[in-house]
Amino acid sequence: MPTRIRLQRKGKKGQPYYHVVVADQRAPRDGKYIERIGAYEPGRNPAFIEIDREKALDWLQKGAQPTDTCRAILSYTGVVYKNHLINGVKKGAFDAAEADRRFDIWMNEKNAKIEAKRGNVGKAAEKALADRVAAEKKKADEIAAKLSAKLAAAAAQAEAAAVPAVETPAEGEAPAADTAAE
Repeated sequence: MPTRIRLQRKGKKGQPYYHVVVADQRAPRDGKYIERIGAYEPGRNPAFIEIDREKALDWLQKGAQPTDTCRAILSYTGVVYKNHLINGVKKGAFDAAEADRRFDIWMNEKNAKIEAKRGNVGKAAEKALADRVAAEKKKADEIAAKLSAKLAAAAAQAEAAAVPAVETPAEGEAPAADTAAE
């Protein structure tokens, strides 16, 4: 029975997540499968990938063929590289200790890259939030400055309208209160 390692789609429209399964290649995409070996959620950044490495490696050793996407996922998690190293040990290119050492070095580098990406994504989100808050504050300050200028202009206009109501005596004339007293 020819087997494939492939994705089984789950989730709502527009929000997919997948189960990584081993299935008969003739079975429908979301139908019957032999074994579930992991999960994949592409909606996150970085994508969430959970694989049972031992089961996946066992199925690769038995001859299960991964689809293109599953091959990329298995490569990302190191299963394909581990399979390559095991085949090298079988051929006598190097011993099992050397294979484990190479795999550990590769995994440490890969984990460092993933953590750096998670850190960068978090920093980028914080920076975007800070930039958005600064832009909103700047716009609010501009609106407040325009409003205070408008209020100052209206107050000056009201003051100017109130001043002409009081008559000032012309030169040479005595004030009206002084002439009445005399």
